[in-house]
This record gives sequence, C-alpha cells and structure tokens, in this order.
Amino acid sequence: MTAEKTDEKKLHAEGVLEENKVVIWENIEELYDNGFFGKILDNRLELAMAEACILIKRGRLTVTQEGKNMEFSDLFEHACKMDRRFPERFRVYEDLRERGLVVRTGLKFGCDHRVYERGVQLKRGPKSAKEHTKWIVYCIPEDYTCSFQELSRSVRLAHNIRAKMLWALVDNEGDITYYQVLRVKP
Repeated sequence: MTAEKTDEKKLHAEGVLEENKVVIWENIEELYDNGFFGKILDNRLELAMAEACILIKRGRLTVTQEGKNMEFSDLFEHACKMDRRFPERFRVYEDLRERGLVVRTGLKFGCDHRVYERGVQLKRGPKSAKEHTKWIVYCIPEDYTCSFQELSRSVRLAHNIRAKMLWALVDNEGDITYYQVLRVKP
C-alpha cells in the first residue's frame, strides 16, 4: 500500500509540542502504520516538525503547546525559528509525500530526507535491495552555493548506502527542481 493510499484513511491524533518534535501518546501504531509518520519510541510516537506540519495541514493532527491548540501557521513559524532552512525542507517533504513516496528524516545520513520507492513497507532488520533508501535528498534554496568537496561528499555518502543523491532546489516561488548527481568512474 502506498503512502498516497494510506493517507486516505483519516485517522486523527492529538500531540504535544516538545521543543523540536511533536509527541503522540495514543493510537501511535495506527498513525505509524497508515503512512509511516514518526518514530515509535517506548509508548509514544515522535514526529519531526515537517511530519507534524503536514499532518496538521491535512486535518489528521491536533497539536497543543502549554494546553493551547496550535494552527498550522503557528507550528510552521515555530519550526522556522528553530531551523532557518525549514521552509525549503518542508516544501520538499510535502512535495515528495504528495507524490506518494515514503519520506523519513535524513539526520542519521547527514541529509535532509531519506526517500523510499512507492509501495515499500518499512521494517527493521535485513532488507531486500528494493526496501533500502532509494534517494537521499538535500533541500537547498535557489541562491545556494557549495564547494566541489561538499558536493563530492554528498555523492559518496549516497553511493556508500546504495542510494541516489538528489538536490532539491526550491525557488522563491516554492517550485522545486530535482537534480540527481551521480558518481562516474572514468
């Protein structure tokens, strides 16, 4: 079942903002299983800010902070204060989710997002080649500049984990252009 089809199931959850994440205590398996949102830890589900924002936007999540309900704009503004690159990261996250892809945080790989092929069911333990991360994504504004060393490190990282590297360039209008950069051996 793709993320696109699972989003049709309109589960609703309630979460609490805790600095840089939203924590959900009830119905955690259902929310995780119906779209692979968040990370289950002990008896709670922790959502990254992009995940929480998209779920609020879709009407599937209510977030409170100090007992007060937050609107999408409140949570988005909070995330932007914590991460100046959040607007690009969220725009790319939203675009990839709208395409029916499973998108996870890329922190452990030093990128913005990890993306899996459509239809992949996330699981722990040994995986087939199809079940591994397909792309690692770096979200950048259109005026971004980098060194060849930074670009090379990104490509090597992707190659080392058997993924493809994408640079998601977000322009001032919020449009995204994806560039795949490959390592070529002469």
